Amino acid sequence: MRARRLRATPAWRRLVRETHLEPSRLVLPLFVREGAEHPTPIASMPGVVQHSLDSLKAELHRAATAGIGGVMIFGVPEHKDAEGSGATDPDGILNVATRVAVAEAGNALVVQTDLCLDEFTDHGHCGVLDARGRVDNDATLVRYRDMALAQAEAGSQLLGLSGMMDGQTAVIRAALDQAGRTDVALLAYAAKYASAFYGPFREAVQSSLEGDRRTYQLDPANRREGALEVSLDVAEGADIVMVKPAMSYLDVLADAAASSPVPVWAYQVSGEYSMIEAAAAHGWIDRERAIDESLVGILRAGADAVLTYWAVEVAERITRA
Repeated sequence: MRARRLRATPAWRRLVRETHLEPSRLVLPLFVREGAEHPTPIASMPGVVQHSLDSLKAELHRAATAGIGGVMIFGVPEHKDAEGSGATDPDGILNVATRVAVAEAGNALVVQTDLCLDEFTDHGHCGVLDARGRVDNDATLVRYRDMALAQAEAGSQLLGLSGMMDGQTAVIRAALDQAGRTDVALLAYAAKYASAFYGPFREAVQSSLEGDRRTYQLDPANRREGALEVSLDVAEGADIVMVKPAMSYLDVLADAAASSPVPVWAYQVSGEYSMIEAAAAHGWIDRERAIDESLVGILRAGADAVLTYWAVEVAERITRA
């Protein structure tokens, strides 16, 4: 009966609640499409759009007003090539969008940028390919170094290292420090798994990928390997480490939270979002309760913050409550 006494009323449940869902712990991923004149809906992610630069400004103001922690920006370029040259072009869509975001909301939100080549390459892989069509780890690190410097110059405050190349955190930290950009923080996607739940994201960034990324992303069957990757990125200088996806990897997230000396974040990915939206659209689940329960579960497992496409909606609802 003791526990039930503490569940008796909404006031009691609020008072003894262990895990709190707060706007400041949420980060909103944003897609910005080059040449777009208006926001374009993403069919597999109801409610999510590819932004134009103008609609990006409006969304940034909404996010800042809602009090969320930050935004993670992804660029969707018009043109791609084997090297992903648009990723380092100062006038490329990601760097332009970053400058816009910093100018509009850089004091109210932590402006974060995705540091990976997959959106910019015509083959869709996260790195440069060698003559045999394999991802060349060391050649890719050179591109990542140049991307980091370009994104820092554009004003990004936190670089999201999502490519899963060996040594990427160390190379990028060294390059930034040498350039005098010790102010730019690094979010290492340390335990990023080769997941089926990225499907809708591929549409969102108009990915050119054929095949998969299993040679450099983690095997979903491996738990200890996730812990190893987290420890390596911490040793290489990551300011924050990430587990991605979230819902299917809560054990990996809990392991990271128990051992990491730096903050641990999780990414509630596109497939997780779309599953709940689809089930709710059919009337099979209570949409708002499912959203909140999914986020509380991620936080309860140990995440200090969550990247989620519901960040602003949830923050606004919390504020109104």
